[in-house]
Amino acid sequence: MEKNYDNNGRWRDTTVAFRMSKAESDELNMKVKLSGLTKQKYMIERSLQRDIVVIGNTRVYKALRDKIADILRELKRLQGGDEVNGEILIAIQAVTQVLNGLNKYEE
Repeated sequence: MEKNYDNNGRWRDTTVAFRMSKAESDELNMKVKLSGLTKQKYMIERSLQRDIVVIGNTRVYKALRDKIADILRELKRLQGGDEVNGEILIAIQAVTQVLNGLNKYEE
């Protein structure tokens, strides 16, 4: 079996695993998608308390577009005076962080 090195020539042979709730998993998957990173890269960066640097590309643009469409659908549903659920607030916060980060990168 050929060894699998990362982009920096590091041999990664340790597996780290843990359990999450469905809601936590959904939130993680959304943030990974919005970051444009692989889940492995995202988890390593966040676990080591490093900042996530989002570089705009087509995959990030599509993820942002889709998530904003989801948020808009939920906000239209709320016009009747319903309460905003926690998931939509997390999504709005995640999209805002990505957009703010992209704006800083472009300046």
